[in-house]
Amino acid sequence: MGGPGRELVAGGAGADRRAREGRRRTHGGERAMVPPAEFTSYYGRPVVKPAPWENDIPAYMFAGGLAAGSSLLAAGADLTGRGSLRRAGRLTALGALGFSMVTLVHDLGRPERFLNMLRTVKVTSPMSVGTWILALYGPPAGVAAAAEVAGMLMPRSARAPLRLLAAVGGPAGVLAGVLAPPVAAYTAVLLSDTATPSWHEAYRELPFVFCGSAAAAAGGLATALVPAAQAGPARRLAVGGAVAEVLAEHRMERSMGITAEPLRSGAPGRLMRAARTLTLAGAAGMLLAGRSRAVAVASGAALLAGSACTRFGVVRAGIASARDPRYTVVPQRERVDRGEPVRHPG
Repeated sequence: MGGPGRELVAGGAGADRRAREGRRRTHGGERAMVPPAEFTSYYGRPVVKPAPWENDIPAYMFAGGLAAGSSLLAAGADLTGRGSLRRAGRLTALGALGFSMVTLVHDLGRPERFLNMLRTVKVTSPMSVGTWILALYGPPAGVAAAAEVAGMLMPRSARAPLRLLAAVGGPAGVLAGVLAPPVAAYTAVLLSDTATPSWHEAYRELPFVFCGSAAAAAGGLATALVPAAQAGPARRLAVGGAVAEVLAEHRMERSMGITAEPLRSGAPGRLMRAARTLTLAGAAGMLLAGRSRAVAVASGAALLAGSACTRFGVVRAGIASARDPRYTVVPQRERVDRGEPVRHPG
C-alpha cells in the first residue's frame, strides 16, 4: 500500500508541465489547445494498493452489525419483560456472530491467524482494538443465547436450573448489549484508518452509517420474527436506524468531495442506490405494517438486504477509488492549496 499521507504526484513533471502549458494564453487571448493532464502512476500501478477483498469481508461486516444490533435489542427486551423479543434477539446475535466468524476465518485462511491477533493489545490500531472488542463480545452473547436454548429444551418442572440459567443469561445479555455499539462501529473505523481514498475521506460519517444500518437490519429481522404485540421496540429501532443511515450516508457523500464518485458510479453506485431504496422502502413498510405479518416480513427482508448492500457498496467503492490515482492525488492537492496539513491515516 502506498505510504499514507505522502504527497504523491501522478504523472510526474511532464503532467505538471502540460497542465501549465494548457493554462497559458496565446497572443490572440485564446487558450492553447493542449490536452488535459492524465492521472497515471509509475509503471502503471495504483498509487494506493487496493485491498484484496472479495465477498468475505463485507459479509463479515454485515453479519457483525446484525449481531450487535440484535444483542442491543435483546438487552432492552430483557429489561422490559418482552420474552419473545429477547429470545429472537439473542438467537439472531449468536447465529450472525457465528456466520461473521466463518467469513473472517475464511478470509484469513487459517483460524490461528485470528488467535494470533490476540497476542498483543495496541490501542492505536483499530484492527487490534476491534479484535479485542469482538473477543470480549462473543462469550457473553454466546452465554445469553445458550441460556435461551436451554430454557426452550428444559422441562418446566426443572425450576431450579431454569432460575440459574436466567440468572446467568440476564447479565450476559446485558453485557453483550453494552458491547454491541462498538462491535457495530469498529469496522467503519477500521476502513477509515486506511489510505484508501473513499474510505479515509468518509471517516466522519461512516461509523454512523454502519451503526444505523446495523440497527435497521436487527430491528427489521426481529419485527419479522416476533408477535406484533412485542415488536414495537424492534419496529422503532428499525425505522430510527434506517433514517439515521440514509441521512448519514447523504451527509457523507457531500463531505467527501471527489472521492464520493465511486459511491455513485459502476457496481458500487448500483449497490448504494439499491441500499437506499431498500432501506427507505423497509422503513416505510415498518410504519405501515401494523399487525400484518406479511408486510412485517417483507419490510424486514428489505432492511436486511439494504444493510448488506451498504456494506458491499462501501467496500467496493473503496477498492475502486484505490485503483484510480486521481482519487489519491486530487484531495491531497486541494488540501495543500488550502494550506491544510496532510492527514496521516494509521
